[in-house]
Amino acid sequence: MFSAINGVFSRLADHPDLAKLILRLSVGILLLLHGLHKIQHGIGWIEHLLRAHGLPSFIAYGVYFGEVVAPIMAIIGFLTRPAGFIIALNLTIAVLLVGNGHWTHRTATGAWALESEMFIFTGGLLIMLLGAGKYTFIRDSRLQ
Repeated sequence: MFSAINGVFSRLADHPDLAKLILRLSVGILLLLHGLHKIQHGIGWIEHLLRAHGLPSFIAYGVYFGEVVAPIMAIIGFLTRPAGFIIALNLTIAVLLVGNGHWTHRTATGAWALESEMFIFTGGLLIMLLGAGKYTFIRDSRLQ
């Protein structure tokens, strides 16, 4: 009985290309919102963090590529695997700069303090590993 139920459910839910689209949209939109905030309010605080770590402040402009360009690339399915890599790299740098001391912290509701960052990091890795799927704005599979 359980295998029959599982078989029916598997046939109804077996849509890997739709899953890839949902992953690309959810990760891309969530990260793009962070990038739009930085476009509106600037990146001065990131430049300050970089200088505090002894790094050149111009590196802060990379956040626009990591939080605006790469998410848009993932959303539309253009160079999706490199975009996923850039998203994961962007989150790695963000956690090292901002959340490095929060690895063991939990919020007042019991959640891991870095769960949003880990979700987007993992999503970027999955986008890199899975690729775009067939639902993209780009029809040339060599560019997905």
